[in-house]
Amino acid sequence: MHERKDFWDKNAGRYNRFMRNDRAAYEKMYGLIRPVVKAKTVLEVAIGTGLIAKSIVDAAAHIEATDASAKMILEARRGNQSVKLHFSVQDMFRLPYAQKSFEAVIASNALHIVPHPEKALREIRRVLKDDGMLIAPTFTHAGSSVSGKAKAFFMSMAGFPLHSRWTSEEYLRFPRQNGWAVLKTSFPLTYAECTKSEGPDVVL
Repeated sequence: MHERKDFWDKNAGRYNRFMRNDRAAYEKMYGLIRPVVKAKTVLEVAIGTGLIAKSIVDAAAHIEATDASAKMILEARRGNQSVKLHFSVQDMFRLPYAQKSFEAVIASNALHIVPHPEKALREIRRVLKDDGMLIAPTFTHAGSSVSGKAKAFFMSMAGFPLHSRWTSEEYLRFPRQNGWAVLKTSFPLTYAECTKSEGPDVVL
């Protein structure tokens, strides 16, 4: 955990430059997220420099935007003019919020970079209202495309902490096996909207 935070602290200043290559995918993602969070109280975990939160805050009622890296949060606070957007340093495995505090939770490109992502899902489930929505898009680099494999390779060489390498199908199976019903998906970015289900889906 400590090594992972050090990586993000060291790379906070260059994070936005790194993400420019994925701008088109992110613009599409913002369009998908805005109607889901409209007029809702939202938590975003592992925000990086706050690209998503800043782009959708106009639609939401309020966003709590969190990251484990203090330097990422410093970068995220730059240029923020919205009183509806609050940044803070938080551990997604031990969130300080009460049960069922949020109507939507966003975990974008987060679950594949942490060890034991199922524990993160349990904590998200705790703070999400029963009828709330988990929005969990991620790039799935383990597929068969040459570009996806190349990107995963260079991320690994750069020290990027990839703990899980999912194909799109494997990634969508993961929340189902951990008590979530996947309602909506989009490719090539694996965009998943999930609600709480009664229990894990054991169908493989």
